Amino acid sequence: MINNDKAFSKDLYIIDQDCFHEITYRTMPADINGCGWISAYNLRHYLGQDVNYDDVRLEMDEMHYLKVPGPTLMVVMRAYLKKYVPQAKETVGREEALAAAEKSLAGIFRYRERLEPHFVSYIRTDNGKFRFFNVADGLEDCEMPMSKFGEEHLRGGTVIVFTVDPE
Repeated sequence: MINNDKAFSKDLYIIDQDCFHEITYRTMPADINGCGWISAYNLRHYLGQDVNYDDVRLEMDEMHYLKVPGPTLMVVMRAYLKKYVPQAKETVGREEALAAAEKSLAGIFRYRERLEPHFVSYIRTDNGKFRFFNVADGLEDCEMPMSKFGEEHLRGGTVIVFTVDPE
């Protein structure tokens, strides 16, 4: 169990992946490669599902056929979201993903942060901006317009977003 006030926001989103160095995911300390299961937990938490972060981590870890180090594979994220967030829609391409995210209530981006594959969850705030979780050091829990997130973080490589749209 993680007992670190910096790992979670006051409203119980996981905001700092660096706090998970004592547990493993895909044979590595989760602070190195935990962004996938952290994003999945945060999205389910936003949706009001009864979710425990360690259950998410363990289930997604078991979904990887090979027990080798590495990030969360897209095949695993797709299967996990299909099971728990079947309404999530996948959009590929930087501009297309930003447009889909701009209209959504919440979601998960898959992109490269400083050349590393990274998953980041986000939710829409009351003021029309978006709250992002676990983006990078110093941006563990930040609010900004979707366009600013795109300008500062979606700078290369394939961009994918899984969105949850308004009913």
